[in-house]
Amino acid sequence: MSDAAPILRVRNLRVGYGRTEIVRDVSFDVPAGGVIALMGGNGAGKTTVLRALSGLVRPRGGEVGFLGAPIAGRHPREMVMRGLVQVPQGRFVWPGMTVQDNLVLGGVTRKTRERRELLAFVFEVFPALRDVQQVRAGQLSGGQQQMVAVGRAMMARPSMLMMDEPSAGLAPRIVDEMVEAIRRLHVAGLSILLVEQNIGVAAALADTALMLVDGKIAFSVEGRALAADVGVMRSYGLVEAASTPQNE
Repeated sequence: MSDAAPILRVRNLRVGYGRTEIVRDVSFDVPAGGVIALMGGNGAGKTTVLRALSGLVRPRGGEVGFLGAPIAGRHPREMVMRGLVQVPQGRFVWPGMTVQDNLVLGGVTRKTRERRELLAFVFEVFPALRDVQQVRAGQLSGGQQQMVAVGRAMMARPSMLMMDEPSAGLAPRIVDEMVEAIRRLHVAGLSILLVEQNIGVAAALADTALMLVDGKIAFSVEGRALAADVGVMRSYGLVEAASTPQNE
């Protein structure tokens, strides 16, 4: 393993809403240039972790370091300016605006010339968007809207991308295309924190998967071993828990 400092360092993170604490004492690192999958069932706290890291909700405790600087509780715009960008679950494209305008708005923190270069890169990664760039985003298929959401995030030129279930609701063929696009971004040097319930997608992309159970990291597993790990299957309810032997 590399001795280089991680791009993202999370220690003892606690997050809640009202009186309910959703995330309890979560700690993990994302290596520079690495892909970490954060997995778990519904309600485990995966999206809440991302919301805290991107500044959408203020942590109740813990420390978050990005590129060596403390960022816990900072404003979302500052997070984007620093290079930590989230692709939200549900895409959230602006439906009445064209694909091109959706993408350009993602690069609002960048200079005009840089936006043109970034737009060309997005069309290289997602060539299907080039032909529909003047079409309103609300008229696109779910897969195309997901491409817009990822492309919009790339327009901010992130150092690290946080992706919340990018395969959700997509047809298998589109999922395969999305996996290849994410792999290409990773090969280009992007660090990625991936929230994903699709075990196949996480196994195809992640170096390491962290299993979140009841707001805590229960265990970790190598990405390539995900599909064969009984603990992962049990966490998703795909196998029954082993029965406890009874004393005779």
